[in-house]
Amino acid sequence: MGRQSRAHSDRTHRHADLTAPVKPKDEAFLFDLLRGLTAPPLLLILDNVQDPHNLGACLRTADGAGANAVIVPKDRSVRLTPTVQMVACGAAENVPLVLVTNLARVIDQIKDAGLWVVGTSDQAAQPLYALDLSGPLALVMGSEGRGLRRLTAEKCDFLASIPMQGSVESLNVSVAAGVCLYEAVRQRQAKSG
Repeated sequence: MGRQSRAHSDRTHRHADLTAPVKPKDEAFLFDLLRGLTAPPLLLILDNVQDPHNLGACLRTADGAGANAVIVPKDRSVRLTPTVQMVACGAAENVPLVLVTNLARVIDQIKDAGLWVVGTSDQAAQPLYALDLSGPLALVMGSEGRGLRRLTAEKCDFLASIPMQGSVESLNVSVAAGVCLYEAVRQRQAKSG
């Protein structure tokens, strides 16, 4: 089998695997996961993201960046749909999606577990690049259009902005997640090596 045929076969096989529904995890799973980690945790929290394409892209980016889990509230958020799985290109099977009942309470519990919680806001005075993202960390992204809810923003240890140079005011949530996750990866690699 040639290189091109093998690549097509691999893509077809991966696509076929995406037809089986993935079950989301619960809060107990999340805290068991955190207790079992030996490296500093990296979590992505999505506050009311409702577009399945955005959730799928966030899962794919989280997988690429080595995030340990993606957390979403049960209410007013998209679930693991076939569209989410398709857009995630296999990441939904690798990165646990954790559904939580009360996001504010879970953020408090994550902080109690020793993680710093950094939310993104275009209103934040300090840029993302001014923060130390190399330790135990949960990054919080807001919903499409509205950003972080007030209570979610208040629960964050820090709020940071992504510097914007052009005419648009903000990035798509999945792009913003990529910028933030990979800045954390860059800082972690620089610190370790």
